[in-house]
Amino acid sequence: MDDAALRTYLNDHLAGATLGCDHANQLAQMYSGTASADELARIAAEVRQDKATLLRLMDDVGARPSPVKRIGAWVAEKAGRLKFRGVTSGKPELGRYLALETMSLGVEGKRSLWTALEQSAGGAPALRRVDLGELVVRAEQQRETLERRRLEAAGRAFG
Repeated sequence: MDDAALRTYLNDHLAGATLGCDHANQLAQMYSGTASADELARIAAEVRQDKATLLRLMDDVGARPSPVKRIGAWVAEKAGRLKFRGVTSGKPELGRYLALETMSLGVEGKRSLWTALEQSAGGAPALRRVDLGELVVRAEQQRETLERRRLEAAGRAFG
C-alpha cells in the first residue's frame, strides 16, 4: 500500500469531516424544534463519531492532520453559513434546501471514503481494525434521511 497516498487521502477527507461536523451541527440547530430535529441531531452526533474514527485511523497509519486543510475547511464552513441561512439570497427556505443538499453530498463523499478504504483494507492492517462495512451502512442511512429532508425542502424552496 502507498502510505503517502493514503495519508494524503485521509487528510483530504479530514478537511471534509471538519466541514461536515460544523455543517451537521448547524443543520441540527437550524431544524431545532421541528419534526426533523431528532433525525438531524442524530446525524450530527454520528458525523462527529465518524470524524473521531477518521482521526484514529489517521493516527494508526501515521498521518498527521494538515492544519492548512483543516483551516481551509473551517473558513469554507463559516462562509457557507451566510448562504445556508438565506442571507445571500434573501430566501431562508432556499438556504435550508442548499444546506441539506450540501450535507447530503458530503455524506456521499464520506461513504465513498469508507468504501475505498474497505476495498484497500487488505494492504493496511490499521484499516482492518475498523468495521468499515458498518460505517458504509451508516453513511447510506444518513444519506437516505438527508435526501428525504432535501426533497421536502425543495418543495418549499421552489414550490
